[in-house]
Amino acid sequence: MSVAVISFSVFAASQVGTPGPANMALLATGARFGFRAALPFVAGVALGKQLIIWPIGFGVMELAEAVPGLFEALKWLSVAYIFWLAWKVANLRLTTASADPQTPPGFAAGLLVHPLNPKAWAMIVAGFTNFVTPGTSALMATATIAICLLSAQAVLHPIWTYAGDRIARRVAGTRGEIYLMRTLAALTVLSVLYVAL
Repeated sequence: MSVAVISFSVFAASQVGTPGPANMALLATGARFGFRAALPFVAGVALGKQLIIWPIGFGVMELAEAVPGLFEALKWLSVAYIFWLAWKVANLRLTTASADPQTPPGFAAGLLVHPLNPKAWAMIVAGFTNFVTPGTSALMATATIAICLLSAQAVLHPIWTYAGDRIARRVAGTRGEIYLMRTLAALTVLSVLYVAL
């Protein structure tokens, strides 16, 4: 009765570190507003995953079996939200902060990213179904998965955001700017379609 912590940590790092809707949002936010300005959003994204880990760990999976249509509807609502985010990213331009009347998304906006991210749901469900021994207490399993994922996010989410900041400094105001933002949007759409389908 336990959680395969080392195996799950490797899995978590591979999932948190690869492209997906959250990482594309972090990359785009870093590119648009800079690394420092994006940090509240980064914190919200990291902690937002906790909003789904704990309910899944304490029984949401039973609800999924009891009401499968509800979860199918939530999946496609989540896909629609990520597509909307991708559209916003595609239309952002990397202007300087002084010329930009927009403010960066904050902590609260970051909290919504993972609850509406099909990749996050799939990753968490896979964690419980593949790395937790049957009979393990829900509290122990959930706490272990929550800590492992938060640790991976604390390292990898800022890296994605910083990469966006560095990329933006090279392409802001150039012909490559529009292609960068459209590419980020396309990667977001492709990543969510891959998970959803």
